Amino acid sequence: MSKKPASGDVYTHGHHESVLRSHTSRTAENSASYLIPHLTVGLRVLDVGSGPGTITADFARLVAPGAVLGLDRSPEVVAAATVLALDQQLANLSFEAGDVYALNFPDDSFDVVHAHQVLQHLTDPLADLKEMRRVAKPGGIVAVRDADFHGMFWYPELPEMDEWMDLYQQVARHNRAEPDAGRRLLHWAQAAGFTDVTPSSANWLYATPEQRAWLAGVWADRTVGSAFAEQAVSYGLANTESLERISAGWRDWGASEDGWFIMPNGEIIARA
Repeated sequence: MSKKPASGDVYTHGHHESVLRSHTSRTAENSASYLIPHLTVGLRVLDVGSGPGTITADFARLVAPGAVLGLDRSPEVVAAATVLALDQQLANLSFEAGDVYALNFPDDSFDVVHAHQVLQHLTDPLADLKEMRRVAKPGGIVAVRDADFHGMFWYPELPEMDEWMDLYQQVARHNRAEPDAGRRLLHWAQAAGFTDVTPSSANWLYATPEQRAWLAGVWADRTVGSAFAEQAVSYGLANTESLERISAGWRDWGASEDGWFIMPNGEIIARA
C-alpha cells in the first residue's frame, strides 16, 4: 500500500508501471495546451507534481534558456525524470523532491507555477494553491489542470465500468481526496485568494481502435496491480474477484468497435 508522506496525503494511483505508462504519454500539447500561449522565452517555471517529467521537458524547450524546475514528492520519480532531462540534453531543466504544501522557495520566485492532475489527490488543495501563489511573481501565472471523474462518460455502458467508477470514487474519498476536482478549480482558486482567474476545459477522447486499446490496457492493469487496487482491498471496498471482474470489463470496452470514452479536464489560468 502507498505510504503516507508527512502531509498525510495518500496517492491513489501510486507508481505502478501501468500508471507510469499513462503519465509518460502526456505532453504539453495534449495536457497543457491552455498554458502554451503564455510560455515565452526566458520565463522561470515551476512544475508542481511533475511526475515522469514529460510535460516539464516540453516546458523547458518552450522557455529556453529560462530555467524550469520539476518538483515531485517521490525521490524515485525525481531520479527517473532527471535521467529524462539528461537524455534529452535539456540543460535548463532540473528536478527535485519536495512538499507541495511547503515549497522550498522564496516568495515571488517563478513566472509560471503549474500543476497537472495534482489537486485531485490532495487533502488540502487550498493550501497548495496558496503556496503556488506565494512563489509566483506578482502578475505571474498559476496554471492548474485536473480531471473530473464523475464528468467522464463512455459507451458501451458496461456494468463493470459503472462498478469501476463507484470504486474509484470510494477509494479516492477514503484518501480524503477529491476525484471530481475539475469542476472545483474556479471555486478553489477564489477561496485561495485569486481574483483574476480565466477558466477553460478540454477533453481527452479515446475512440479510435488504438486509443481504446491503450486506455483499456492501462486501466485493466491498474485495476488489479496498482496502489489503487491495493488500497481498494485494504480499505475493504473490493476483493481480488471484483477487481478482476472490473479489469475484464475494461478489456471488453476496449474491444468494442464503437467504444467511446471522454475524460473532461478543468483548467485555470490564475494571476498572482
